[in-house]
Amino acid sequence: MRKMPAMKRLGMTIPFGGVPLAEQRDWFVELQDLGYTDLWSAESGGADAFTPLALASVWTPELRLGTAIIPAFTRGAHTLASCVASLADAAPGRFVCGIGSSSNVIVERWNDIRFEKPYQRVRDTVRFLKQALTGEKVVEDYETFSVKGFRLGLVPKEPPKIMIAALRQGMLGLAGRESDGAILNWLGADDVKTVVPYVHAGGEDKEIVARLFVCPTANEELARNVGRNSINAYLNVPVYAAFHEWLGRGEILGPMWEAWRAGDRKGALAHVPDEVVDEIVIHGPPEKCREHIQRYVENGVHTPVIALLPSDVDARQSCRDLAPAAR
Repeated sequence: MRKMPAMKRLGMTIPFGGVPLAEQRDWFVELQDLGYTDLWSAESGGADAFTPLALASVWTPELRLGTAIIPAFTRGAHTLASCVASLADAAPGRFVCGIGSSSNVIVERWNDIRFEKPYQRVRDTVRFLKQALTGEKVVEDYETFSVKGFRLGLVPKEPPKIMIAALRQGMLGLAGRESDGAILNWLGADDVKTVVPYVHAGGEDKEIVARLFVCPTANEELARNVGRNSINAYLNVPVYAAFHEWLGRGEILGPMWEAWRAGDRKGALAHVPDEVVDEIVIHGPPEKCREHIQRYVENGVHTPVIALLPSDVDARQSCRDLAPAAR
């Protein structure tokens, strides 16, 4: 019998919705006590990516901290380097800086910044950060921006790992060549086998992080409704639509995309197939969810990071039910 790879790391997405940041210390500490190894933040309309991790750097001194992700477009070079260096200095050896292109929705519609050359912008941002975090003066004309004489005043003793959020071949290959690994998002367990080889072409030692959307409830109807709404919101964004077309879901998701492009949001929602929900939204009783997460690990994910979706179970109890300590 083939020995299944052990789950060595398990992360949780923070902060938790509906609770003020200042009141989440006990939650963070409990996650550490429950055996979670990582806390990862996001930046898509709620809290910024850095503040929750700054709190966690003090509240949970044993956990690794990561951003999944910081958009490469929405901060200038100096500001981004200062934010990354500050958190790396606050949590020496425990911070992973996840950089990604984000999407046209966040970059253009929310920030009024042109979403052009995302591959090049991410590449240039990673190259800049690597140089800036050494303390060297940066004088460089990158393809997508220029830096004239910037030197970081706070140089962390231990530079953070830098990882790239990637969907298709180009960015996956970039993650393998120029960063410490790839951060995956909105994909099924079997899809991992498709994307990982592109990253490992740059080295077998590259880490694979996957943000997994989990709705831990025995109420299948509720879980599928939550999953459909989430998929309708995300997989109609052009970068995710292109990703899933590349993964082979063009035919099954075509009616959803067609309705969305026609402005029929309700019609698009009705065309989200249960099959796709079951593949990319982890749901069911906690034991079933844990087994589903394990499939991602078996297919090449080193660090699964849970992102809890709303359910009929209290979020804090879900953290307990899904924890390594519950296995």
